Amino acid sequence: MSELCQFNEALEKNEANSVALSPVSFLKRAAKVYPARTAVIYAQQSYSWADLHERSCRLASVLKDFGIGRGDAVAVMLPNVPAMCEAHFGIPMAGAVINAINVRLDAEAVAFILSHSRSKLLLVDPEYYTTVTAALERMDGERPIVINVSDATQQGEQFIGELDYEQLLQQVTQLTECVPPRDEWDAIALGYTSGTTGNPKGVVTHHRGAYLNAVSNVLSWELAGPVVYLWTLPMFHCNGWCFPWTLAAVGGTSVCLRKVDPELIIQLIQTHRVSHYCGAPIVHSMIADKALQSGIQFAHSISGLIAGAAPPAAVLEKVERLGIELTHVYGLTETYGPATVCVKQPEWASCSLEERVALNGRQGVAYPTQEEVAVLDPETMQPVPADGKTVGEIMFRGNIVMKGYLRNESATAEAFEGGWFHTGDLAVVHADGYLKISDRSKDVIISGGENISSLEVEDVIQRHPDVELAAVVPLADEKWGEVPAAFVQLRAGAELSEQQMIDYCRENMSRFKAPKKIIFESLPTTSTGKIQKFLLRQRLNSAAAVAAAS
Repeated sequence: MSELCQFNEALEKNEANSVALSPVSFLKRAAKVYPARTAVIYAQQSYSWADLHERSCRLASVLKDFGIGRGDAVAVMLPNVPAMCEAHFGIPMAGAVINAINVRLDAEAVAFILSHSRSKLLLVDPEYYTTVTAALERMDGERPIVINVSDATQQGEQFIGELDYEQLLQQVTQLTECVPPRDEWDAIALGYTSGTTGNPKGVVTHHRGAYLNAVSNVLSWELAGPVVYLWTLPMFHCNGWCFPWTLAAVGGTSVCLRKVDPELIIQLIQTHRVSHYCGAPIVHSMIADKALQSGIQFAHSISGLIAGAAPPAAVLEKVERLGIELTHVYGLTETYGPATVCVKQPEWASCSLEERVALNGRQGVAYPTQEEVAVLDPETMQPVPADGKTVGEIMFRGNIVMKGYLRNESATAEAFEGGWFHTGDLAVVHADGYLKISDRSKDVIISGGENISSLEVEDVIQRHPDVELAAVVPLADEKWGEVPAAFVQLRAGAELSEQQMIDYCRENMSRFKAPKKIIFESLPTTSTGKIQKFLLRQRLNSAAAVAAAS
């Protein structure tokens, strides 16, 4: 027998040495190790880890009683409430796939997702009664069973049908056990991408990836000791970046929050001594603005994860002044949420604030359990040089990459072409190996043959003290082909003219990059704080068409 056979073939997997990886296992452990520790806080409600384990097992039993099992989709349309935490454990326990739906979608989009996913059951908060009722009427095919998840903090709730979540949980007589899936490659979640054109794509993720990314969160954020996590990030967004499972792994406490409310957030941070939270740049900005305006300085250490293509330097600066330590991460629905992290090096501490902001504003390096991230030339599939200038496409390879798109073979094949997952995000690599996004491929503005990064222009605009948000999109131009146009959302009470804003841009960047048109208005954002640029492009094109016609 060769050495290869001796070590690899003669010794086989068995029940004692090989168990399928699943983040659901973290809940079982937390209930044993931290049974009395608080797992979830919401308004006046509080559940221990033993409570959360039992309630999740009850949910799994309810689903099985409805005939739901391995591979069935269970849709969830809930805000960040305790039932949403329970859904992330109870649904996979039943062998089913959690399909967490963006609560800000319209009826048409919800109807498409329910139909396309073939969801057998829907957990819904009465706040979304109107949208869900309209969606069910528009559905093609069989409608899901609807279970209402009532909320004592809300008034005048309207229910769809008569099934009540809490009543069903309490009627369970035999609890489903928390056991590993048959196969760690089994799907655990289905998440739909934001569809800017056409219908959204259904991203399928598996137990193994969810387990590994939950562990990556622990390692990347160095989660040790008591963790009190505030749910400013929607749990429907990439399954809350896998943090429902991460918190079970460390026995942390979830402080639930229905909506992003800066005043309430600050109150909860102080009351519960929140130690960690996540969010898009706009969320961090809103918290910092409210705290600074109120003269509040937090008396304990707080850590935040900030995600986005490139968080504005102004946001990083003011949050640091408040005493919140931000760590920059980057990822997509297809990578279970964060898949890179800007690891802070010890020598950065001695840098100036401006230097630290520049260093921390990068997308960084691969997450601990992500095999590889690279910036490649999409034509040759070769790495770009680490010169901080040459642009390529960010691509991932590893265990925290999706299984593929549900019933969309062509999109899946395109995404995985060449053995890498193609993100569509453009970036450069710095000499230290850290990557930095330069733009989305569709957001690069080509003006007179020169490439202009919309993110670079936005960053300059958002440094102006009167600017709250900015988005730059291309405007058709007879001479240059296209030029930058900026939509700018001013802070409350601020006043700026278009010319003043253009002059400011010309003073702080190359003149050819400066916007030729400024539009002051409130910017449309998704529920996760991302600016919906496709809507701004549509507005700009419509306005240009009207102007041309007249």
